[in-house]
Amino acid sequence: MAVTALAHRCAAPPCGCYQGVPKADRPVVVPQLHGRTLELQAAGFPQEIGAICAICGSSAYSLFGTRPRGWLLKLAVEILRYVSLVAYVALALATINQWRRQRDRAAAWAALGFGTLGIVVVLGQIVSKHPQGLAENLLQRIDIAFLLLFPYLLHRFTTVFRTATSALERGLGLMTVAMIVWTFALPHFPEEGEPRSAWFIAYLAGFLIHWTVLSSVAATRLWRAGRGQPTIARRRMRILAFAAALLTIALFAAAATSQSYSTLALASSVLSIASALAFLVALAPPAAVRMLWRRPAQERVQDAVRDLIALSRSQAEVASRVLGPMADIVGARALCIRNEERELIGSFGLPEGEFEPANPGDAQLFELDIPSGSLTVWASPYAPFFGREELRLLETVGAFTGLALDRVRLFQQEHEARLALERADEVKTNFIALASHELRTPVTTILGLATTLNHRGDDLDDRQRRELRDTLERQADRMAKLVEQLLDLSRLDADAISIAPERINLRHRIEEIVASVAAERGDDVSVSVDPELEAPADPGALDRIVGNLLANALRYGSPPISVHAVHQDRHLRVFVEDRGEGVAPQFVPELFERFTRGARARVGGSGLGLAIARSYARAHDGDLVYEDAEPHGARFQLVLPVKNKDNDEPGEDDLERPPEVESHGWRMFGRRA
Repeated sequence: MAVTALAHRCAAPPCGCYQGVPKADRPVVVPQLHGRTLELQAAGFPQEIGAICAICGSSAYSLFGTRPRGWLLKLAVEILRYVSLVAYVALALATINQWRRQRDRAAAWAALGFGTLGIVVVLGQIVSKHPQGLAENLLQRIDIAFLLLFPYLLHRFTTVFRTATSALERGLGLMTVAMIVWTFALPHFPEEGEPRSAWFIAYLAGFLIHWTVLSSVAATRLWRAGRGQPTIARRRMRILAFAAALLTIALFAAAATSQSYSTLALASSVLSIASALAFLVALAPPAAVRMLWRRPAQERVQDAVRDLIALSRSQAEVASRVLGPMADIVGARALCIRNEERELIGSFGLPEGEFEPANPGDAQLFELDIPSGSLTVWASPYAPFFGREELRLLETVGAFTGLALDRVRLFQQEHEARLALERADEVKTNFIALASHELRTPVTTILGLATTLNHRGDDLDDRQRRELRDTLERQADRMAKLVEQLLDLSRLDADAISIAPERINLRHRIEEIVASVAAERGDDVSVSVDPELEAPADPGALDRIVGNLLANALRYGSPPISVHAVHQDRHLRVFVEDRGEGVAPQFVPELFERFTRGARARVGGSGLGLAIARSYARAHDGDLVYEDAEPHGARFQLVLPVKNKDNDEPGEDDLERPPEVESHGWRMFGRRA
């Protein structure tokens, strides 16, 4: 493209010896740049090869007579101007495209700021160096006003992440408005080589102060904010600050000279191009640069992914392997992983047992859905803009983490199923042993007694026949109770037990249970229940629970045995306590398992009583727990919910877990599906 620079006024030859000569008497030099040829057209001025100035005798032209001295400097400045134009236009287009993709406030301010800077460079190529007329002068001042706006827009870009004080905002805004007004109010902008007026020098000083203050504030905020950020975000923010400083230095170099083609002008062009490239790398770094910056964190992530491939035995172990590298990717202040039930699996940077940081400050909260749960991240406010690619990488690592969590869940389910099968096999073995012992004994006794009465009944007297019949009845009752217990368990397993609470006098009911279970040992049992206490409970379930607890205390404990009940905090509590040796600590976790008997198994029993009692309690939406008695012995606590007096049905609020039960860690989850 041919670009022609026309002189709009008479000028002296390149040597400058005709300064002060009247325009009519001095030559007119009109330099024109056509492609690569610089032609000098002079009227009344020697143009022959090797011609010299008539005044100073110096050579005015090169050996070929077509290039003045300093043409290399001028050519370099012109080339750099076009390079600068391309660089800043590319920067403007990159930020506008970034805003088009992200559509957030930070991207909008970046696009507005660097788009304005691109307009400044384009207008600089369009506006004449020697504007004539109102339109050209107005266009020149608009170009300068846009240049004044850029540092303010850059400052507003930084305030998207962290707001500045209101006083600082007002001061910088008023300074920018004042400089723009001054730009349009200034009477005259001196041309190249023209002396600068005092007003213009004052304006130029105000311009440089305004630019320096705003650029310094923005650069300082970005540089300081880079501390504690991940590698990529920190480098991008600090390169952005460095680019703003370079542009300020370039502006000072340009203001220090009034010549378009000088060493300072060349240095200013070089610095402005370097600033544009730094801005471009900071705002839209190439993929290769990102990979280079990300390498340390990437290696940790790769190690974490390799660890995920190895089998973990718990979800907490999976979380502990990846949360640290995840935090490094985006510079997160805290992270946590929850499962599908929103239960905390693992955390990084959170207080023990907490679900959010103690002082989140200006942290940006992100929540990512991953397989089998979610990932919550408290990241820097700069992460959405400077770490968008890193957030995508975090999503990928989160997906791998979710798959690992799902694999652990399946492994745990398989492990639990295997344990359940092993337990079922153990129960089957215990049942066979029970059947061979507990059932064989009464069956053998019944068969023997029946045979004796049938074949030798006539040889026995009345007393002997009565003893045989009593023994026969006890053994039949023993076998019937065992069969009834097995039927109870099968019905409880099948959820075939119907719980129908009704209001009963608790003392009267417990005394009946004691009389039935304790029989001739009734004196060993004391009942301490308010005679007026009435509570809604299922009579059958209450009989099964309290009866089994009494039978267990009579068989394994020692007198005195006490039964007392209270009604408090919307729960009915029944306590059965003895003064025996209690339950060995190592046996407590298995106390309510089926076919489980303690060290005193020689006493007899099926090992089903406590399992049945707890199953009935839980079918009643309550619980049965064990604790050591004081000073010694066993103490069982039955906790049953009590409905509101004003409502016939128990509500969710009426089913609060009793504090005594919670303090021992006996909790039920998902009971009311």
